[in-house]
Amino acid sequence: MADKRSAKAEQTRAGIVGAAMTLFRANGYDATTMRAIADEAGVSLGSAYYYFSGKEELVQAFYDQLQSEHAVAAESSYDTAVFAERLRGVMESFLDVAEPFHDFGGQFFRNAADPRSPLSPFSTESTPAREASTALFRRAVEDSDLKVAPALREELPELLWLLHMGVVLFWVYDDSPGQRRTRTLVAGLVPLVDRSVRLTRLPLVRGLVDDGLGVVRSLRER
Repeated sequence: MADKRSAKAEQTRAGIVGAAMTLFRANGYDATTMRAIADEAGVSLGSAYYYFSGKEELVQAFYDQLQSEHAVAAESSYDTAVFAERLRGVMESFLDVAEPFHDFGGQFFRNAADPRSPLSPFSTESTPAREASTALFRRAVEDSDLKVAPALREELPELLWLLHMGVVLFWVYDDSPGQRRTRTLVAGLVPLVDRSVRLTRLPLVRGLVDDGLGVVRSLRER
């Protein structure tokens, strides 16, 4: 395990992930073999399997890498205390870092859409990337100018992550140049989310929010 964490080992891991992404884009996920990935990375097949149990684990490593890049790209979004600006920054920065991989996003989605697949964003295997992504939305909420009930504030980061997943799905199918329609969607959604969340402080709305949060909690317990 110490060897796996060494600088040389990390370089080898990164090389294998990069080779896999190159081949996935060129040949498709299903048609790419671990042997081809090893050859592309310039390592033996045994070495490739030493670091990764298979293609699915390679994709998980890619998810983690993409999420790390998203965190860096989103950092400037927190320079303001305005929640809407933070939220838009987090969502748009994902589109920026994911843009080079749009062409084969649909290939991954075909596998990720299977609820039994470890590539699903809701799977146990995807927990690190899911939690890292949710943390970006949690940071967007914390110390912002958004004033909401404590119960909603606690649940809001995960709800925003679910909204983000919906935007990602739209992005996968968006064939407009530079995924312009997805950026338009984000620009339109953010003010709606901001206003809707702020309305939850009104007495007439608060009861509906409490009922909604109750449904969310009951689903989590099942």
